[in-house]
Parts: sequence; C-alpha cells; structure tokens
Amino acid sequence: MLNQAFTPLRREDTALLTGRGQYTGDVVAEGVLHAVFVRSPSPHGRLRSIATGAAEQSDGVVAVLTAASLLAPSDAGRVVHMPPPNALLPVASVPRIGPLARGEVVYVGQPVALVLARSLAQAQQAAACVQLDIEPLAPVLDFDAASPVTEVAHHFEASGSHAAVACEVHAALEVPRVLALSMEPRGMLAHWHGDADAATTRLTVHLGTQSPTRAQADIAAALGWDEARVRVITGNVGGAFGARSSLCPEDIAIPLAARRLGASVRWISTRSDEFTSGMHGRGARLAGRLSVTAQGRFAALQAELHFTLGAWLPFSAVVPLRNTARILPGPYRVARLDVQGRAGLAHTAPVTIYRGAGRPEAALLMETLVEQAARAAGIDPVELRRRNLVEAADMPYTTPTGEVFDSGDYRRALELACERFGYEAQRELQRQRRADGEVVGIGLALYVEPCGVGWESARVDWHADGRVTVATGSPAQGQGHGTTYARIAGEALGLAEEAITVVYGDTALCPPGVGALASRSTAIAGSAIVQACRDLLARRAAGEALPLSSEGRFTAGEAWSYGCVIARMAVDRDTGRPTIEQITWADDAGHIVHPTLAKGQLIGGLAQGLGQAMLERLVYDGAGQLVTGSLMDYAAPRADDMPPFIDIESFATPSPHNLLGAKGVGEAGCIGVPAALMNAARDALAPLGECALQFPLTSEQFWRAMSGQAA
Repeated sequence: MLNQAFTPLRREDTALLTGRGQYTGDVVAEGVLHAVFVRSPSPHGRLRSIATGAAEQSDGVVAVLTAASLLAPSDAGRVVHMPPPNALLPVASVPRIGPLARGEVVYVGQPVALVLARSLAQAQQAAACVQLDIEPLAPVLDFDAASPVTEVAHHFEASGSHAAVACEVHAALEVPRVLALSMEPRGMLAHWHGDADAATTRLTVHLGTQSPTRAQADIAAALGWDEARVRVITGNVGGAFGARSSLCPEDIAIPLAARRLGASVRWISTRSDEFTSGMHGRGARLAGRLSVTAQGRFAALQAELHFTLGAWLPFSAVVPLRNTARILPGPYRVARLDVQGRAGLAHTAPVTIYRGAGRPEAALLMETLVEQAARAAGIDPVELRRRNLVEAADMPYTTPTGEVFDSGDYRRALELACERFGYEAQRELQRQRRADGEVVGIGLALYVEPCGVGWESARVDWHADGRVTVATGSPAQGQGHGTTYARIAGEALGLAEEAITVVYGDTALCPPGVGALASRSTAIAGSAIVQACRDLLARRAAGEALPLSSEGRFTAGEAWSYGCVIARMAVDRDTGRPTIEQITWADDAGHIVHPTLAKGQLIGGLAQGLGQAMLERLVYDGAGQLVTGSLMDYAAPRADDMPPFIDIESFATPSPHNLLGAKGVGEAGCIGVPAALMNAARDALAPLGECALQFPLTSEQFWRAMSGQAA
C-alpha cells in the first residue's frame, strides 16, 4: 500500500502503482471465446491444405476458421485485405495480404488459421492439432529484393559550391531490426452486442492502440459497417513506441471471427509470437560519403539508404525511409547533397515505425561521418561542427531537401552540452587515461527531430458546477497525457488542475484524432485543447452562462526539436566489455508544459536508444527463420546497463506553429543517444585506426577490433 504522504507526480500513477491499471488482458467479459492463431512455420511457401478436423473435434472448440471460412455468409464474394499504407512516398505495389493466409504464406508467424474455444487451454491444445501442408518456396531475405517497392531521391547544389576538397570519408552502417517490448503483448477483446447480422449490432473493441480513430475506421471497413457501429477503447498500454500505430492481421481477424460466430472473442499474444509475427522496428543499411574543404566546410554529402519493409506494408511503412532522406544533412549546411533511398519487400515480419522512425538513422549516418571527417582533417569534432551549423539568425531555414526548420539555436545546444560536460577538461583527462593504457572515447551527436504535423481535435465541457471535462482523440501509452492535458486546460481557463477531468482512448466519448505518435500530442492535441478553452473564455466574457461546450480541430505546421548528446565510454582492454560512464545532453523541445514528465520522456528515450546501440538485434538466418525469438536470445537494457551519470539540460526556443510553442520530446533519446554512443565507441578505438563498428556495440566487436581479428 502506498504511504499516505505519497503525492504522485502524475494523476495516472496511483492506479498503476497499486495494481489497478486496466490493460487489454484485464478487461472482464462473460462468455467470451478464447482465440489462438495457427501460424506459418515457413517464411515462404504455397499453402496446399489446412487439416482442421482433429482440432474441430477437440474439447471445448467452437470453431476453427481459415481464410475461406472467416467471413460471415452474408459477405460471400467479399475479400478483406489489410488497410493500405500511408501514401507519403509512391509505392509501386502493395502486397494484398489478408487477416489469414490464403494460397501462400509469406513470413514465419503469419496467421493461417484461428481456433476458438471455451478456454485458452482448450484453444491452445486444439491449435496444436491443426496440420498445415506448405510447399516450400525460396524466400527473399531482407535487402535482397532486386526491385524496390518505394524510392526517394534528393539532389541539391548551391551556387559556387565547387570548392577544393581536402579530405573525404566514407561510412557503411547496419541498423538491425529491433522489437518494441511493450509491457503487455498485443491483444484484443472484441465484445459482441446483438445478433450476427442485425443492423443494430455493435462491436466494442478493447485494443492497445496509438490511434483509436484509425483503428475504428479500419475495423469497420473490414466488417463492411458504418464506423459508428464500432467502438474502440484503449486502456493502459505500457509503451507502444510506434508498434501499436497500425493494425496487424490478428486485429482484423478477431472482429471478423466475432461477427462470424456472433460471440465475444478474446486474443492475447504470447511474447514468442511478438518476436516472430509482431511488427519490427528499424532495419536499414546506410552508406555515406562526406567531403570537407581545407577550411573545414562540408563540400558534399552523398547518401545511399536501403530499408527493408518485410512481407507487407503497415500504415506507416514508408515513414522511416522518408524521414531519413528528408532530414539529411541534419543541422548542417552542405554545398552539395545527393540522397538516394529505396525500400523493398522480404519474406520476413513487417517493419513499422519505431520510436524515432528514420530520425535516428539520419543522425547516425551524418554524425558518424562528421566525427570521421574531424579525425581525417585533424580538426576537433566540436570545432568542425561549429563551422558548419545552421545559425539561429537563419531561422526559419529551408534545408537542401526542402524542409523548413521552424526555430532553433543549434550552436547553443552544442555549446551548452560542451559546457556542462566540461569538454576541454574531459579531452585532457582522456589523453591522460590513454597514456595510462585505458581505452576510452568521447562521442558527440547533434540531431534534429521533425515532430507531428496536421490536425488533432478536442472537446472541452465546462459544467455548471465549475468543473471541466477535456476529451481528446490523442490517447496515451504511458506518457502521462492525462496529467499534461489537465495542466494545459487548467492554465488556459485559470482553474486548478484538480478541477479538470481528462478523457481519452474511447471513440464513443472522444472526438476523432490522428493519435499519439510522431511526438505530436502535446504540441497539436494540446493546442486543440487551448483553442477550445479560449473559445469558452470568449463566450463567458460575452455573457454566456455555464454549462458550455466547445469542440474543434487545430491544424499545425511541423515543429523541429533538436539537441546535442555527448557520451564517454570506456572499453575493457582484456574482455572488450564497454562501460558507458557519462551522458550529457542539451535538448530543446520548445515550451515544456510539465518539466518532470518531459525529463521522464527524455530518460526513457535514452534507455531505449541505449538498448538499440548496445544490446538489441533481431536476426534472421539464411533460411528466413528468426533465430532471436525470445528474451533468452534478445538482450534488452536493464537498470545496471544505464550510465551512472546522466546530465540533461533543457532549454526552450518556442515553435511558431502551435498555440503552446511546444515541440516533441518523446523520441529524442532514440535519435541522439545511439549516434553519440557509436561515436564514443569509434573514438575509443581511434588510436587503432578507423574501426567499422556496428550496432549493437557488443564486447565481442571491441575485443576483435583490439586483437586485430576480423568480425
């Protein structure tokens, strides 16, 4: 039991800390059927037959559904496919994959059949009785596709840009796939209300999603219903990190099964299924060349980006490639730019956005090249950055790829981080430690972070008793939005936060919204709340009496966060074990509504970025089988992996594109921290020459590099 004197920092904390949070698996429903999916063991093959007889005769089994029997009889002739991807880039061909495999399997873990029984144990036992006859076909592995599904190119050349080049550096970087390890695996409860095909039938779906409005629309479309007949409720999620932004095949199959049987259906994924069939993040190969003049100016940047998409395209599939290509060259001026990127399909699990979504890849490639160039040119890496930064006086600044930085002072971020880190003294200490035989490196990374763009909506009800209810279409997965939205509304209306009730994550109670992704919620959803509150205040000033209600949308231009991370890393000379000794970080996320929660987001992103840099990697073998299919094989960061000293200083350059002057903060740690750690690692080994280290930065890599052995 919590101490009576305990005051939670967030209004969400008390329920979560006392075990009273409600995740999808906690929702109680009477008479529910339990679902277990039968999955493909093959990465690619012709599905010749599915033997379901033994499973159908198993105790407690109500039905075994396949692609041929999943739809209701009234849907005869209709085919349901996964929703199309967001057309942010042109897509040459969209794989037409259904909720259950039909005729062909295209990745290990793909749902092929669905067993529904009275209990979970009965469903699991019956699923083991389903026999699949699959004729093997040769799989296409990540990065092997000859024809890309989507491409992007940016070319820029400033007038008079042909200055003499003094040095040129190259980098080739692997960005492994990673997994978004939410506290609760994927799951759904589809609660059926009414007869199987009656026009009055409704479906209430409990689902951990970042975008309830889009989930509602996609499920309704799969059912052939009007959206109003589907209600989506998002409770506690325990982290989403982009992986819950799009529906997966199971999220479509379960509502269809509920309709087919006229019954409520529950499905909870196993952690093993999350590895094989859940959406992965990252997955790229980056190559770059940076040319520098004798004066230390960036003459040219050439980049080649290759992303994998997996077997099918979730809604945000092309976002990582698009972001990486448009962000380069980051916060720097470059006289010539040539960026070419492509993404292709493979017989592997799908890849979606993952905290940062292309921003970390851009920072990693650019910052690795900058540090290499500094070593090659004999210029201190801080000084080299100073000579090439976009200046505050240039804001708003149009980049070579046509993006517009709204506001910022990149030099200030660099100088502040160096000041707090004690950069000059740290370099002297590094020289002393190296003279004593230690292997120690210092790495820097500057980054920019495009945040959400577009619209969000809000409804604010000011009740007769003076209390206020705020409803928004942008939910939460652990960020503390209930606390933040209450503060925003309280400050706008001049009321105590305790007088504000916040409602989100329920399509029946909330206005529509894009959702909680792309670092957009505070800036855009918060501005929608402010807009509604200002309308209420104006109406009160005009003499209108309570109760009052205001609802509307706010549309924002894109805000750009940024910052500078400096990391110090030591490597054990005998074992190669790396130790992150210190991280210093200066970050500008615009106006910060709740500094404590913002710092929590920065620390959380730092931990996740550290995991990608040092530990995490999903691996497929040459046959298309996932060999890192559990937490026995996949390393995630623990508390003792965090550095003992983390120093974060936030400052604010307000964005002109929203009513709060806010920018995003949630993804920054996954952007700047991995690049800084890569540079610290390479700097540690710099006395040995340029070592082509790759993520994750394992002790084996360091040991091999120091012992002169090839990886």
